[in-house]
Amino acid sequence: MTHLPPSPLDAILNPRIKEIVDAIPVALFVKDSHSRFVLMNRACEEQFGLSFADLRGSDGSGFFPAEQVEAFLAKDREVFAGRRPVDYQETIRNAALKQNRVGHTIKHPVYDADGSPLYLVGVTVDVTERVGAEAEPRISDDKLRRLFEVSPMGIALTDMAGRYLDFNQAFERICGYSREELNRLDYWALTPKEYAEQEEEQLASLSARGSYGPYEKEYIRKDGGRVPLRLNGVLIHDSEGRPYIWSIVEDITERKKKDELIWLQANFDMVTNLPNRRLFRDRLEQEIKKAQRHGLQVALLYIDLDHFKDINDTFGHDKGDLLLAEAARRISSCVRTSDTVARPGGDEFVVILPQFGGLATVERLARGILEALHAPFDLNGDHGYVSASIGITIYPDDARNLEGLLIHVDQAMYLAKSQGRDRFAYFTESMQREAEQKRALTNDLRQALARNELELYYQPIIDSASGRIVKAEALLRWKHPQRGMVSPAEFIPLAEGSWLIFDIGRWALEQAIAVAERFRRQGRAIEISVNMSALQLSDPSHNGWLEELRGLPPNSLAIEITESTLLRDSITVKQRLLELRNLGIQVSIDDFGMGFSALSSLKKFHIDYLKIDRAFTSGLLEDESDRALTEAIIVMAHKLGIKTIAEGVETEAQREVLLRLGSDYLQGFLFSPGLPVAEFERMLRDDGGTNG
Repeated sequence: MTHLPPSPLDAILNPRIKEIVDAIPVALFVKDSHSRFVLMNRACEEQFGLSFADLRGSDGSGFFPAEQVEAFLAKDREVFAGRRPVDYQETIRNAALKQNRVGHTIKHPVYDADGSPLYLVGVTVDVTERVGAEAEPRISDDKLRRLFEVSPMGIALTDMAGRYLDFNQAFERICGYSREELNRLDYWALTPKEYAEQEEEQLASLSARGSYGPYEKEYIRKDGGRVPLRLNGVLIHDSEGRPYIWSIVEDITERKKKDELIWLQANFDMVTNLPNRRLFRDRLEQEIKKAQRHGLQVALLYIDLDHFKDINDTFGHDKGDLLLAEAARRISSCVRTSDTVARPGGDEFVVILPQFGGLATVERLARGILEALHAPFDLNGDHGYVSASIGITIYPDDARNLEGLLIHVDQAMYLAKSQGRDRFAYFTESMQREAEQKRALTNDLRQALARNELELYYQPIIDSASGRIVKAEALLRWKHPQRGMVSPAEFIPLAEGSWLIFDIGRWALEQAIAVAERFRRQGRAIEISVNMSALQLSDPSHNGWLEELRGLPPNSLAIEITESTLLRDSITVKQRLLELRNLGIQVSIDDFGMGFSALSSLKKFHIDYLKIDRAFTSGLLEDESDRALTEAIIVMAHKLGIKTIAEGVETEAQREVLLRLGSDYLQGFLFSPGLPVAEFERMLRDDGGTNG
């Protein structure tokens, strides 16, 4: 007995495969390219009189007579060399069989992707009784028919013209035709015309290799619908040499549905059913290429919903999703079927307009979208309101590639926001120059700390009752080496957008603390107010700034935040403000009356000071409503135990009105602008020495 080295095809053997092949009533075996048995079912064991455990890994030597083994191997070589199935009749002999058995055997070669032989599949039908009695193979036909009909896959036999000669019940179910109807049809009647070229390729493969597939196509069902299929087939010949085709037909409808779902999830937004960022970029890239080939223009609109965060904060994310879905429907209703509406993320939408009819068409669309979004949104009983800011850019006028268009349309959208929202704006060359200037200024700002270009100025805050300086606001100033003094309104947004605000903010805090401690040592207890951005306050890591505040004497430092910060992230903000209160740090709300915070926030967040915005102060003398609002803020604050600081006091008349209205503190150019620390120190000395 000769055993060859282990076969790599042993990997196909597992209990599940063995269980399946054992259920087949016809003898089946598999050999590798060295003619070693690697698989054998129970019917084959019975026919050979030998177990698979005995024959596994063997070419049959030692179990069958030598001449029998040589006959097996000769046929195997013929199959592989001819690269086609071979069927023949053979006598099976071995010591375990009580009598020789006659089998009708079909051997089929299988190759890998490179055309090298992988293994051989053999089926042997026991025809001993038929040969002995010279009768028709009734028993064998019954066994084959049973195997044929129980197969879950469709199996069909056709002649070379495509006429159906035989098929199983699974094939009937796939096609939707009865047996009688299929007998009157052929393969081409079920095949859509667009597959003609593919079918020619498969027929060529059948002629060259003796097999075709696997490949995918569709059949036209009796009901007119189409069913997706995966097909494999082999070429066989009858005893007189006539060719036929056996085909295995697998219905892959469920697999296609799963593939489609995966594709949808990868390319479409689940909330709005619009193309997502990935598919949007792909479509924009395709439209750019098409426009480039034909000398056309493409318009890109970037739509950002105004105040959408308020919807989520007020009603919850579920109702926010309802609003997004309805906004998607309204925007889509404004465009042509040839246009693309997508949701790249958040509260953002984009519209791709290929081959548009001039800027008038683009503007008409933008106005239509703004108008469509004005109507209230029904959120299951609640009503939400949003507007939109729309940026517009044009290919190839503004940019000649995808990334350039995206940068420019983003800039255009922010221009629309800066102009007051609920409007659209175009990208212009001036916007590009402004963006480049901002990038250059941001790069300079990265070096400003290291080069000692930043400085804190201090503006006094006056006690209304005594007229003395009791507080000061620390104001960040940047002296640029070429540009001179840069306005905080210009560089603070750059610091926030580039995350430099964390390092700059901590530096400013350290400077203010040092100045407050110096004044205290000199006998003047001045509370220094430091502005803190929403980013700094909501930073999960605190960036270490809270540690700077531990151990400070009472009334040394106050933190100023804007009114809108209260709504940015209420959970985080509340936690930070609680930590500040525990450290003895007071909190002031800057520019009060200009934002959207609820009055309940003042109590919830334990606010110490309200700073009345200079817009109210400037109108005190001329505008009765400004005076009434200022008085209302002061009265409300005092009722809540909160003190007020009036900003922007520039005249004695304004001061007199504010004193009558009861403002606790005053701040403005009437007393002093912001001063470098040395000048502020001299001002304190002139103000009357110590108060410590």
